Amino acid sequence: MATLLRRMQNASRARSLAPLIAMTLALAATGAHAVQARQTEREREDVQGYRFQIITGDDSAVTHRIVDDLYKRLVPTFAAFRTELAQKRRMLYIAIGPTALRDALSRRCDCVVISAYTSSQVWRGLTARLPKPRRTAITAVYAEPAPNDQMRLAELVYGRPVRVGVLLGPDTAFLRPVLHDATEIQMFTPGDDLNHTLNSMTRAETLLALPDSDIYNAENVRNILLSTYRRKQGVIGFSADMVKVGALATTYSEVEEINAQVAELTADFVRTGELPAPQFPRYFRTIINEGVASSLDLRVTDTARNFARPVPAPAAR
Repeated sequence: MATLLRRMQNASRARSLAPLIAMTLALAATGAHAVQARQTEREREDVQGYRFQIITGDDSAVTHRIVDDLYKRLVPTFAAFRTELAQKRRMLYIAIGPTALRDALSRRCDCVVISAYTSSQVWRGLTARLPKPRRTAITAVYAEPAPNDQMRLAELVYGRPVRVGVLLGPDTAFLRPVLHDATEIQMFTPGDDLNHTLNSMTRAETLLALPDSDIYNAENVRNILLSTYRRKQGVIGFSADMVKVGALATTYSEVEEINAQVAELTADFVRTGELPAPQFPRYFRTIINEGVASSLDLRVTDTARNFARPVPAPAAR
């Protein structure tokens, strides 16, 4: 009988403690969730940062040179981020050339794209139809020289202010705002008579060439150079190779100069989280076709030959 009474009392105490035990377990679970939430938040804070990948479109020796040099410049910028959390960081793609840019833009990701070694015409053609949120995560260092630097070079080569003409096609008309110092701008539409368009450019002493595939293609370049040469108009080309085949002069950027600008842009983005607008090369040097200059009765000075904007020397530590 005494044993039965003790069992009944124990059962009664157990029933009275049940709500308290349940509450204790619930509070313990809530505490565990809170701890886990705080831990997740800390992990989220820890993974803030970026990782990078260089995308290429070919396996040429020049591309290898670009990638090797650029990689060395970019590694210090990303070295501060924890290696074990790399896969959780936001990706920053560096696209080398048009093919690589197409590849980067085709990837579905919360990523940033910096394009290099692609002309402004091609870059705009590939990005113009992207949704606005996607476009805000893309920028570029264009392949061709800055028009303002080119027009300054023309003044130095001629030794005075010079009247500059420019041909624009439908795909390069967007460059008109940066050509405000040009004397004469002529629009050219595929199918137009190119010689007629060039002959109508009567005020220009020199022609500023821009990379527009509708105008300066393999079929037209020789014709343009011969036509302007006969009229004693020099051509400020958009590449060193163009000068070598008959253009008067150009500014141009070597691999190391473009890569230095890409690395600067990348470091600024990692530090601020903001991408600048696409930009022309910041650092450059000059090449002049001395034979063409002589034929145009131009006496080229060392000031013109040495026109350049070199990469700044690293700051002393």
